[in-house]
Amino acid sequence: MRHLKDAKRIVFKVGTSTLTYSTGKTNLRRLASIVRVLSDLSNSGVDIALVTSGAIGVGVGKLGLPEKPHDMPSRQATACIGQCELMFTYDKFFSEYGKIIGQLLMTKSDVENEERRENLVNAFAQMFRYGAIPIVNENDSVAVEEIAYGDNDSLSAIVAELIHADALVILTDTDGLFTGNPQLDSEARLIPFVDEITPEIEALAGESGTKQGTGGMVTKLHAAKVATNAGIDTVIMNGNSPEDIYKLVDGRSIGTFFKAKKER
Repeated sequence: MRHLKDAKRIVFKVGTSTLTYSTGKTNLRRLASIVRVLSDLSNSGVDIALVTSGAIGVGVGKLGLPEKPHDMPSRQATACIGQCELMFTYDKFFSEYGKIIGQLLMTKSDVENEERRENLVNAFAQMFRYGAIPIVNENDSVAVEEIAYGDNDSLSAIVAELIHADALVILTDTDGLFTGNPQLDSEARLIPFVDEITPEIEALAGESGTKQGTGGMVTKLHAAKVATNAGIDTVIMNGNSPEDIYKLVDGRSIGTFFKAKKER
């Protein structure tokens, strides 16, 4: 399918650049819009899981720091402070629509260890039975390799595979995958559909990251590759207009759609 109209379980990933202003402060208007749309989708019967970045960015804003710290202990501490603020804000906004959320902080080792992986699967399953929306982030206070590489994009694909999602939607600050860098190349065009993530497609990713975030199109393409290999359709789209999610689930072409490689 080239749309998510039939999807019953969707993982959404939202990045720091979508959640915060260039000042590091939380973009409350956009966050409120994302929460409202996801709550509405949940009301329609779709299971929603949200993988969120932003702990370090929100922590920087809360502490009034001029920029993201460069040393690892400071980044870990900033993530701890920002995570509290981030979850408080999510809880406040989702509760306005009668939604219950649950927090999961994960690391790669949680997924690689068979027993802990099973515990994660069980926790997700029970939250869905309770009608809750799982909100997932890296455990940035201990998982320093994730902080270094900005792996929340890959984490979203792992979560999608863990919970047997029908689709993964990655919200970012660009419209999707382009034939070139649209900021530098006026001839660059959006690629609306990717049947297979080939080396040629991967070469289009360019370099990573904004000042606020740690990822980039490289990590998003990697996430799309992991998800599509697991039979999960994936979309990379602009998160600046969360209302476009409605267009996506209604079957309209939004962002870049990556077709799942196999049927599950």
